[in-house]
Amino acid sequence: MSTLISISPPSKKQKPETRMTAFLSLGFRPLYIAGAAWALISILLWVYMPHFLTGALNGVWWHAHEMLWAFVGTIAVAFLLTASATWTGSNPIKGVPLAILSLTWLMARIAFLIPGDSMFLTGVLYEFSFYLVSAICLFRVILKAKSKRNYALPWAVLGLGIMDLVFLLTYYQGKFDLLLSFFEIGILFMVLIALLIARRVVPFFATRKIQGLQIPMHTRSGLYQLIACGLAIFFGLVSLPEVMALFIGIAGVIAIVQVIQWKPAKVLGEPLLWVLYLAYFFLGLGLVLGALYFAGIRPSIMVRPATYIHVIGMGGFSLMIIGMLTRTALGHTGHPLKASRLMVGSYVLVLVATVSRLAALYPSVYTQSLLHLSGLAWILAFAFYLWQFVPILTRPRADQAFDKGGLIKPMEKK
Repeated sequence: MSTLISISPPSKKQKPETRMTAFLSLGFRPLYIAGAAWALISILLWVYMPHFLTGALNGVWWHAHEMLWAFVGTIAVAFLLTASATWTGSNPIKGVPLAILSLTWLMARIAFLIPGDSMFLTGVLYEFSFYLVSAICLFRVILKAKSKRNYALPWAVLGLGIMDLVFLLTYYQGKFDLLLSFFEIGILFMVLIALLIARRVVPFFATRKIQGLQIPMHTRSGLYQLIACGLAIFFGLVSLPEVMALFIGIAGVIAIVQVIQWKPAKVLGEPLLWVLYLAYFFLGLGLVLGALYFAGIRPSIMVRPATYIHVIGMGGFSLMIIGMLTRTALGHTGHPLKASRLMVGSYVLVLVATVSRLAALYPSVYTQSLLHLSGLAWILAFAFYLWQFVPILTRPRADQAFDKGGLIKPMEKK
């Protein structure tokens, strides 16, 4: 059974889309390509060619920064700039402004790789501008539409950008003892965004795809979850880790309960769904492990903060991203909502990268091999995505469907 969203044919004055106008029509097109490409390139540099990391921002802090703010945060911004157009009926950014925003992101990546303080500060300027402009664009359309349920999103993007700025300026001042704390708070801002988005879209996607599936949207528990994340951020900022641990744990437990109540056994045959379910579970698990770490309860599997960070960052964020990159790109370009074998392979590869990276955290004779396996699996996963989706993301929609306002509405199939 198919459900088609009503569309209006293009007006007589409306010209057919060219590849360039299509490419710059919505935020997900250039920024999905940019984020996925940087996920590949940055790990290639970090694991296999670290001698090229000669900028003022280097070493593990460059890796941490680029993974959180240049990859994960960028994909989140891309999704929100696209989804907000559907939620509000107004496109927050397109055309030349979108091209400039994308180039701003690119200039930050280049600047951080070039030696010298001046290039570092240039990168800081471009980086913060990317998040600030994105937040302003989201504020504009969400406030105009009075979309109250989405008021938190621009603030979360702005908060993520501010923590990025704080992290970079702290690094520049040489206060390395504070960097991990600011990075962890940045992760919490991203967790807030991920939970807000995923808790809304995962059950929506599932009920549209699986005929007869009835699962809760968890509106009330989702609100409690977001409040817990907000309080965790606050207590992190005022340096009360034990109290922060309590609220991180609450958010994590709620996430695990939610995904169990979404009937995961029902989606095992749908890769576009099980990848998101698995990512949401990892996100909840990572939060629980983080709560144990901050509470000072550190069993052998939690001797380092890198454990919960990688569970959240790779198992949670990255697995969710590879699933969302596929599902939303197909939906917004008028293609059938079905993962190809190549994309299923990319999901499995991100999972392999996650497991092998976590295993490599514990010293053994296999540590170096596990790191290389993780890096190779990761690079192949995003190479597969780019191979299949760059042509799709740079061409007009397959169905050439427009609505009256010039926004493109997806045709989705159950």
